[in-house]
Amino acid sequence: MLKRISLIAFMVMLAAMPAFAQKAEVGVTFGWSLNDGVSGGDQRIPIGCVSNCLGVFNRLDPKDAFAWAIDVGFFVSPNAEVGFLYSQSPSTLQAGGTSTLDIGNMLIQNYHGTFTYNFGEHDAAVRPYVLVGLGATNFGSTDFTRQNGAPGTISGVSRFSTTWGAGVKLYGASKVGARVGVRVTPAYIKSDAAGYWCDPYWGCYLVGDAQYANQFEFGGGITFRF
Repeated sequence: MLKRISLIAFMVMLAAMPAFAQKAEVGVTFGWSLNDGVSGGDQRIPIGCVSNCLGVFNRLDPKDAFAWAIDVGFFVSPNAEVGFLYSQSPSTLQAGGTSTLDIGNMLIQNYHGTFTYNFGEHDAAVRPYVLVGLGATNFGSTDFTRQNGAPGTISGVSRFSTTWGAGVKLYGASKVGARVGVRVTPAYIKSDAAGYWCDPYWGCYLVGDAQYANQFEFGGGITFRF
């Protein structure tokens, strides 16, 4: 599933890139990711007490964590750029409710084909930009230890996601510049039943309340221009 979505995103990028692409750039950024997950029904789980100690948990969230990203872009005009972005955040899966319980380590990886619009002249020293991408987010498997000491694993999952960003690139006299920016990546996880919607012609339908796991990343790094 993840490979298929990533391949489609990459093919879209190639289809949008004409033969007269002027030049390319590679960016590497480091920063921090504010992560949230989804809610669900109440689950009672022992939390390490001698007896009758149950916690009530109704959320799963990745913890906020360090994040890094690398993106490759090809200019198709002085301002427009198509490319591919990979980002990673080594996080910890948490259960939330009456208390917070760390379950285990979980690696979050994002794969997106991107379109970036850079403002200003192509050789300007300061270039603000906006970015949008389509692709997938992979929430990796999580290993944990059960109450009885036995090992357990929560399987990873991949979901369709978009990414939206903005920032500024700063260039000097050389082909190496700096960049700072922010980016939000919502990944669709599930929908909860939210009632019925009725139409006088087509009847009534069950409608859902969509839940997304969001990553809000901010950071800075360097850009290499070719």
